[in-house]
Amino acid sequence: MVNDPTKVRVEDYTINRFTMAILPEGNKFCSEVLEFEQELFVEKRPMEVIDQSCRYFGSSYSGRKTGTKDLMKVTHKPPIVIDPANSIYFFPTTSSTRAHCAWISHSFVKEYSATKEDNTDITFTNGKQITVPVSVGSFENQLFRTAQLRTIISSRIEHEQRKINMLLFPKNEKEVNAFYEQLIRKMNRF
Repeated sequence: MVNDPTKVRVEDYTINRFTMAILPEGNKFCSEVLEFEQELFVEKRPMEVIDQSCRYFGSSYSGRKTGTKDLMKVTHKPPIVIDPANSIYFFPTTSSTRAHCAWISHSFVKEYSATKEDNTDITFTNGKQITVPVSVGSFENQLFRTAQLRTIISSRIEHEQRKINMLLFPKNEKEVNAFYEQLIRKMNRF
């Protein structure tokens, strides 16, 4: 509830590593943000919070959505990476164009279960529980897609890190030669 005096009200918000969910509030122009240790209201729609947060970390929602499509061929309700450096991944519960779309952080989902009304109860790692109007099958699919996106991006980051480590801390001459051969091949492309 927007008039809840226990919740902080802010005009602006950027998703961070403690953000668990961005929920639509009854007011179409307001969001309820669940963080690990606090809850607050933001005077922006969930989609605006998502896009603004993507932009803060160097892209836009549209860019992140295209990235997911290119990596996984997912076009409907794509999960997105807000910030790969801090492993912040969110997924929508419905189409992002719908007013009742909630955004859930993959990192904080501890448990989930179906309700009698075909909704999904979510328990976060801090014990907070919410119910979202989406079937448990659809929720689980979104959760698994987000795990797949995390795996793809994490493996690419690790691969690049291995190359850097090989350059900075080569174990032997063979590793140095392999790295330079790869570098020369890439430079010859241009």
